[in-house]
Amino acid sequence: MARRPVPCCSAPAFMPDWLPYLIVCPLVFLAGFVDAIGGGGGLISLPAYLLAGLPAHAAIACNKFSACLGTAFSTARFLRSGFVKLKIALPAAALALAGAAVGASLSLLVAEKILQGVLLAVLPVAAFFVLKNKNLGNDARTGTRPPLQVWLISLAAAFVIGLYDGFYGPGTGTFLILIFVGLARLDLKTAAGNAKVINLASNAASLTVFLLNGAVMFPLAAAAAVFSIAGHYAGAGMVLKNGQRIVRPIILVVLALLLVKIILELL
Repeated sequence: MARRPVPCCSAPAFMPDWLPYLIVCPLVFLAGFVDAIGGGGGLISLPAYLLAGLPAHAAIACNKFSACLGTAFSTARFLRSGFVKLKIALPAAALALAGAAVGASLSLLVAEKILQGVLLAVLPVAAFFVLKNKNLGNDARTGTRPPLQVWLISLAAAFVIGLYDGFYGPGTGTFLILIFVGLARLDLKTAAGNAKVINLASNAASLTVFLLNGAVMFPLAAAAAVFSIAGHYAGAGMVLKNGQRIVRPIILVVLALLLVKIILELL
């Protein structure tokens, strides 16, 4: 049976053609800015597409398109500045993809509310860790792990967080940064750079599926991608310039947004 393509891009009947762009583009810029700094940009961008009236599958597809292009630019900025350890990031990205495949399979077997209940306990702990560590990724313990331990912790974290990404998803980059800093003891900029590589791989894999199925509404997605690139580029620059001063509050905001999202879904 021939695949039915998704219509190119048309505003819902109740709004003018230009209004989806006005809703989506500024929020996608903000999402890209937040995502480049502390992860979790999808908590802002996906609701923006839904608010603009897109069907759920088209909103997810367009979000992956703009997020993937934006993440590519922030990843390139971290890479060019020397804050990506490719010997860690590349195999970690591969394991994250494997974990995402397992997580997607588990989502068909396990109720989502079970994971949401676990997250309700995990999120306050994560927030406490961020609040307690004012010099997040920049203290006496940073860089004290032997290289082999860093490599093993990073790969294990990538698989576990990849599994979470496939099962549920929001805040994946945030959790990666916190684990890279807290357990692998990477400096904050390197943790953020490595997390971007993993996010890029995950986004690219998901986007490929949506592209093959014709689910991306290109005019809106392309316009949003320009704003996503700008947001990611600016956000990466803020991390490279200000480090934990900008990352800590952004991560706390992302954790709070995720907590609110879970509570609303459970109500």
